[in-house]
Amino acid sequence: MGVFAIIAILAGAMLPLQAVFNARLGNALGSPIWAASVSAMVSAVLLFVVGVAITGTLPCRTQLHVLPPWAWIGGLCGVITLAGVTACAPRLGAGTMVALVVAGQVIFALLLDRFGLFGLTPHPLSLQRIVAAVLLLAGMVLIQ
Repeated sequence: MGVFAIIAILAGAMLPLQAVFNARLGNALGSPIWAASVSAMVSAVLLFVVGVAITGTLPCRTQLHVLPPWAWIGGLCGVITLAGVTACAPRLGAGTMVALVVAGQVIFALLLDRFGLFGLTPHPLSLQRIVAAVLLLAGMVLIQ
C-alpha cells in the first residue's frame, strides 16, 4: 500500500490546488466553465503524451465494441468535478470545498460498494464502515 498511499495523498493534494488555479483562470476568462474547459484540454493533451511515452503505443481500440454504455461517461464525472470545484473554491474556501467533496465521495463510494454498482464487488455496510463514514462527515462539519 505504501507507494499507492503516497500517490493517493498527492492526488488529493492536487484537488484544492487545481480549484484555486482554475478559479483564478476563471476570473481571467470570465467563467469557471471556460477555466474548466481549458484545464480539461491541458489534461487531455498531457495525459495523451504521457500515455504514449509510458506505453510506447497509441490507445488499444480492439475491445471498445464490448464496453457497456456507462463506461464512456467517466469524462462527464470529471467535467462535473472540475467545473464544480472551480466554481465553489472561491466562494466556499478550499477547506470547506474539499470537505464537502470528500463527504460526497464517502457517501457515494459506500453506495457503490454496498450495491456492487457498475461491476464492483459488493461490500456490505458494516458497523465499522458506517462509523468511519460518520466520523469523516463529522470532520467535514468541523472544518466548516
